[in-house]
Amino acid sequence: MSPLPNDPDLPLVIAGPIIRRLTPKQMVLWLVTSRPLQATFELYRSGVGIGTHTVSNEENCLRIGTQAFVYLIDYHPEQPLPTDCQLEYDLCMAAPQGNQGLAELIPQLLYESETRPSFVLKTRLDNLLHGSCRKPHHPSADALARVDDVLAETVTDIHNRPAALIMSGDQIYADDVAGPMLSAIHQTIALLGLYPEALSGATVDDSQALYNSEFCYYQRENLLPQSKANKYLHERFFQGVRKPIFTTDSAHNHLITLAEVLAMYLLVWSPVLWRQIRISSADVAEQYRDLYQQEQRLIDHFVENLPQVQRALAHLPVYMIFDDHDVTDDWNLTRGWEESAYGHPFSRRIIGNALLGYWLCQAWGNAPQCFDDEFLAMVQHCFAEQNSSQQDALIDHLLKFEHWHYSVPTKPKLVVLDTRTQRWWSESSAGKPSGLMDWEALSELQQELLDEPSVVLVSAAPIFGVKLIEAVQRVFTLLGYALTVDAENWMAHPGAASVILNIFKHPKTPQHFVILSGDVHYSFMYDVKIRFRKNSPDIWQITCSGLMNEFPAQLLLWFDRLNRWLYASRSPLNWFTKRRQMRIKVREPEGEAPRQLVNRSAVGRVHLDSNGVPLEVSILSAEGNETHFKRQED
Repeated sequence: MSPLPNDPDLPLVIAGPIIRRLTPKQMVLWLVTSRPLQATFELYRSGVGIGTHTVSNEENCLRIGTQAFVYLIDYHPEQPLPTDCQLEYDLCMAAPQGNQGLAELIPQLLYESETRPSFVLKTRLDNLLHGSCRKPHHPSADALARVDDVLAETVTDIHNRPAALIMSGDQIYADDVAGPMLSAIHQTIALLGLYPEALSGATVDDSQALYNSEFCYYQRENLLPQSKANKYLHERFFQGVRKPIFTTDSAHNHLITLAEVLAMYLLVWSPVLWRQIRISSADVAEQYRDLYQQEQRLIDHFVENLPQVQRALAHLPVYMIFDDHDVTDDWNLTRGWEESAYGHPFSRRIIGNALLGYWLCQAWGNAPQCFDDEFLAMVQHCFAEQNSSQQDALIDHLLKFEHWHYSVPTKPKLVVLDTRTQRWWSESSAGKPSGLMDWEALSELQQELLDEPSVVLVSAAPIFGVKLIEAVQRVFTLLGYALTVDAENWMAHPGAASVILNIFKHPKTPQHFVILSGDVHYSFMYDVKIRFRKNSPDIWQITCSGLMNEFPAQLLLWFDRLNRWLYASRSPLNWFTKRRQMRIKVREPEGEAPRQLVNRSAVGRVHLDSNGVPLEVSILSAEGNETHFKRQED
């Protein structure tokens, strides 16, 4: 690693605060500090205190390094939180200068006229922001910063202020890391003293040997065991390949250790640690230095927007769910993939570390009540003892965990799906795509939806996708190349497709479905009805992807054009799809006609009426423009 400054003076708060779950009975706040907190959480309305909560280092804290402490402040007020009004919060923290609040410690966290960070608990989800797929070294601006623009304009406007931000997958890219980002990760590990770990099944014995290896940057495939049995493992985790539909960049810097995963989260959500980091290509082999310099310019551009990102995430509830890149590309795509990946201790550790990082930085805040004291004790022991067997036991527990999905009792109800860990395996072939949810998980979903008048359903992959792309994926799957074309869509598995479509047809499930999705690296909107049925539910498929990622432009242009020709509303080809009983109308993006797919980094915005019906749907591009999806007349 490059040399670091001696004894850096780390700020007390190094990431966050981020507002997570927010209901009248609960407010959850996530942050990371460089030392243990002596702090009180304080809640205000119109400048008057209405609640306090003492931050406990026993109940609220997990120590992940010598100078790194993750706090999840789970506040349950004595009286329900006031709704539809501006509330403020603070953390009064003991600091060398005396007790200080967020305004003193992080003044850039506040909008103009604010004395403390504010939020609004809305009685209904009337204004939602959503997005996915944020890759720091993608050559575009970061659309997550547009959330800050929206809040800056509406921070005192209760009616127009967003109710929540929904991040539907790929909040990090653990499998696609730029060289300068990996360098920053390793400096972060050293700065914070993030804990080391032993590695089993690799040619390096532990994390320090990995970081010091000549193969650490751009050559991690050389650290795998050298045997024919691990050829698939080599290809799976580190072989950068160009694909006929989706293009993945090199995975030669794939994150391996838990410390690397945790450091990346801190670096993509906060600007604080970047002030201590000095990017240098000194540790990189000569043949990769040109690439490193190109990536460094992109990472520098990414870091410029992090103050806005940090401020935005502190001002509205943020709900998250994983997709594959939060762990690794094509995660659990087929039964064969699972058997190969989980059958080797090294790949199992890679996946498990990413999943543990996801729990600590994302899932814990989504629904703290899903993780009992026994589970939290297991996590604490894992970090406290720094024991390989403890870490493996925790990973085994996480891989068996079956409650990553969650719901929030909002109006409409927010239901977030786990489409990654409860897969419906193909019975005919280990190489065919698994269903995104198995029968038991889909049955549980149906029970969750019963008697709800309307719902906002979050599915990382669109339930109703682009038919031509799904047809191409099906062809490649029949030829045995499901992994090559990322053949992950709801219609790829007959059982899962049948059950999810039947849920929409059930007479006791909601009349209004708003489906928010990402994953695909382009944006679109469909209005969906069940054919030949008078009382069909109203279904809206709204997809915005990515926050900082895009589909190959020319390829998407041709897919868009061919899809409009081959799968027009009256095309007979529609009767050869699994959705033939659904009538799907495309909402064209204004100013983009005749295109139906928008290909730019953006965050989505959805305005809902009191019945959960979309009044206005648009995407806010990273460049500052807004594109509306226009309703089509029958």
